[in-house]
Amino acid sequence: MREPDGFREFLAARQSTLLRAAWLLTGDAHLAEDLLQTALVKVLPRWERLARDGAVEAYLRKTMVTTATSWWRRKWHGEVPSGHLPGMSAGRASSWEPVNGTLTSDGGFEAVDDRSVLGAALRSLPPRQRAVVMLRYYLDMSEAETAALLGCSNGTVKSQSSKALATLRTRLSRTQRAQEASV
Repeated sequence: MREPDGFREFLAARQSTLLRAAWLLTGDAHLAEDLLQTALVKVLPRWERLARDGAVEAYLRKTMVTTATSWWRRKWHGEVPSGHLPGMSAGRASSWEPVNGTLTSDGGFEAVDDRSVLGAALRSLPPRQRAVVMLRYYLDMSEAETAALLGCSNGTVKSQSSKALATLRTRLSRTQRAQEASV
């Protein structure tokens, strides 16, 4: 199969955003790469028609959410991600992960710590709530767009969003209190 026109340009322009969205859906850098690659393979045969209609990115996002959902529904997830790879220093991140810290006076990376805490809180959400948060607040989609993409009602998007934000507030405030107590 030959490479469709505009494929490389689209990927060069949107890859980092799509990878971040996939990371938010999966909570794991390597699964995010797998998810994006799987979604691209599914979209490629329809590329010409989607590009003509101007719907490539929307269809790709929908494919990523549907594929991630099918992965979540598996009884056995196949692989158990490890926080540390043998032979690599702890805390080493992939170059595209959403990490951009600033060095503080005590030598720590506060922004990285904050993102790490937020990432852990997001990963602890149920898959549907995580998808709603990613679509509504990271990709800045409306309730109607999110509902259409997830195949549910606007009310479901509102309730899942409300529950997810309440859970995140609770978990993040607990983490903040624990950090303040340890100082």
